[in-house]
Amino acid sequence: MKVLMFGWEYPPHVFGGLATANYGISEGLHAQGDIDITLCLPKPFGDEDTSACKIVGMCAVPIAYREVDYDYVKERIGNIMDPDYYYRLRDHIYADFNYMHVNDLGCMEFAGGYPKNLHEEINNYSVIAGVVARTEEFDIIHAHDWLTYPAGIHAKSVSGKPLCIHVHATDFDRSRGKVNPTVYSIEKDGMDNADCIMCVSELTRQTVINHYHQDPRKCFTVHNAVYPLKQELLDIPRPDHTGKDKVVTFLGRITMQKGPEYFVEAANMVLHRTRNVRFCMAGSGDMMDAMIQLAAERGIADRFHFPGFMRGKQVYECLKDSDVYVMPSVSEPFGISPLEAMQCGTPSIISWQSGCAEILHNCIKVDYWDIHALADAIYSICHNDSLFHYLQDEGKREVDQITWEKVGAWIKELYIRTLNK
Repeated sequence: MKVLMFGWEYPPHVFGGLATANYGISEGLHAQGDIDITLCLPKPFGDEDTSACKIVGMCAVPIAYREVDYDYVKERIGNIMDPDYYYRLRDHIYADFNYMHVNDLGCMEFAGGYPKNLHEEINNYSVIAGVVARTEEFDIIHAHDWLTYPAGIHAKSVSGKPLCIHVHATDFDRSRGKVNPTVYSIEKDGMDNADCIMCVSELTRQTVINHYHQDPRKCFTVHNAVYPLKQELLDIPRPDHTGKDKVVTFLGRITMQKGPEYFVEAANMVLHRTRNVRFCMAGSGDMMDAMIQLAAERGIADRFHFPGFMRGKQVYECLKDSDVYVMPSVSEPFGISPLEAMQCGTPSIISWQSGCAEILHNCIKVDYWDIHALADAIYSICHNDSLFHYLQDEGKREVDQITWEKVGAWIKELYIRTLNK
C-alpha cells in the first residue's frame, strides 16, 4: 500500500508535539512491512531519519518551469532532493504560477515552523501538493492537522484517491473556545472532504462530531504512543533527591491551553506546607512573562526556574531530574509528554481534560482547575516514598506497552476499511 502523507514538522527539527506524533506514526506504519510512505514537509533540512518514509521537501518542488542545469540543481537542493526527482516533478507543473514568489528553480520558499505568514504558507503548500499528487503513485492520502488539510483536499481532487485526516488538535483546544473563524473553516473543510477522520483521543473525537458536525461513522479514535528510549537516553543518570529539594516540572508550551497558571497556584499552596520543593516551568509561549510575574507576586520566585524551550536530549535530562511531572492542561487532545515522563521513571499528574487520561492508569488525575487536589497530589508524591516508587515502577511498566507499532496496525486497518468503502 502506498500512502501520500502531508506533514508540517518532523524530528530532529521539533517545533511542537506534531513532529513527535508524525514520526511515531510513520515508524509504526513502516513496521507493518507492506506500507510505503511519501511524506511531504514544507522545509526539510536533510538530516531527518528517512528509514520509514521518503521525504519530499515542498520548498524544492517546482511550480514554475525553469531551464536549469543538473549540477546547479544538485548544488542548490541536493541535500534534500535528488535532481532527477526535481525534473520529474517539473514535468507535472499544472498551471502558470510565475506570478507567485518563486525562486530561480521555480520553487517557493518556506520559513519552517510557524511563521507570522502561516496562512500564506498553508496556501502555498496546497498549491505545491498538486504537483506532487500528479507525480506520485499512491493508494490513499493522509493529512496531519489543519495546516495540511487544504493540501490533502487538493491531492484528493487531482487523484480521486480517498483522504484520511489526522486531528491532533482543534482550535477549540488551542483557544479555550475563542475560536478563530478562519482556522475553524479550514478544519471543517478538511473534515467535510475526508473519507476517514482519525482523532488522537475520544475527547477530540467528540469535539469533531459535536462542534464540526461530522458523521460519527467516519470518526475513529487513534491514541498516540511512545517509542522505547534509545540507549543514550536510558544512560542519562537519575539524581537521588533524598534529603534534598524535590523537583516538580511543567514542560510544554506556556500558553492558555496548557494551564500554566494552575501549576503556579498549586506550587504556591505546596510551598505554604513545605519549602524543600523546587518548581521548573520549561518551555516558551505567550504566557511566560505573566507566569514569571505571577510567581513573583506569590512570593515564590526563589523556588521557580524558567529554563526556556527544550528539545531532544534536554527534554529527557529535565524529566529524569524531576520527582514529579505535571500536565494541568485545560484542553489537551492527547499529550505525549506524560508518557515520556513515565518512561523516565517520573511519576505524573495529569488533568482529566487530557486525551492521554483515557489510556493511562498509573498516574494521578485531577481536574485542571482544582489547584487544591493538584497541590495535594504534588505534596503526596514528594513526601510519600512508597507512593513515589509505586507510580514510578507501575507507570514505566504501563507506558512500555503503549507502542507506535500497535498504533500503526490500527491505522493500517483504517486505511483498508476506507479503501474498501
